[in-house]
Amino acid sequence: MTDFQQRSEKSTTFTEWLRDCNRENWDAATGHRFIDELFAGSVDDKVLAHYLVQDYQFIDRFVALLGAAIASADRFESRVRLARFAAMITSDEATYFIRSFDHLGVPEKHRTQPQLTAPTRAFQELMKEAAETQNYALCLSVLVVAEWLYLSWAERAHAALPPKFIHAEWITLHNNEGFTDFVHWLCAELDRTGPMQDAATQQRSADLFRRAVSLERDFFDHVYTPLQYD
Repeated sequence: MTDFQQRSEKSTTFTEWLRDCNRENWDAATGHRFIDELFAGSVDDKVLAHYLVQDYQFIDRFVALLGAAIASADRFESRVRLARFAAMITSDEATYFIRSFDHLGVPEKHRTQPQLTAPTRAFQELMKEAAETQNYALCLSVLVVAEWLYLSWAERAHAALPPKFIHAEWITLHNNEGFTDFVHWLCAELDRTGPMQDAATQQRSADLFRRAVSLERDFFDHVYTPLQYD
């Protein structure tokens, strides 16, 4: 009996099944020390600068992945929804990075051409791999992790926001009504299209999802050995 046959006998959705198959890394990422310190407003500035410098390097590949999803989507309304999200990523979120770099004193050279760490390079390559499939469900398999995992850590019930914008705004960018609605829609799109794929493609979807969750955990882990950005 295949994993997919086993999944079909359960009541969970395709995305819930993918997450549950990666529960250890998922929970380690969403409950990470970095997230605890972010909510407390106690992240060391060098750690936060390292996190943001490396995370900023994802935007180009992430937008390219969104473009591949737009191109391969099977519905016009899906293309429109993804295009609107791409516009937000390149405006509101990009502006936050620039303001944070200014606040933390990150030099221009490290904003545009920093030394890339192994987790950063690996995640860039994963996004590139997913985009090059030109398969909507496979593009979604990485996009869902990138957005759903962040919504999951940002949704902390009754948690007060820290006083500094560099901490608070990163939380609110990933915990607001618009973002929540988009993530739920994104998961619904993978729930709709994932099970329609043949067994080999579903297996690749599961592999892309697994690697993305593992890299999210690796990325949070590695920010505590920050590079120098003088």
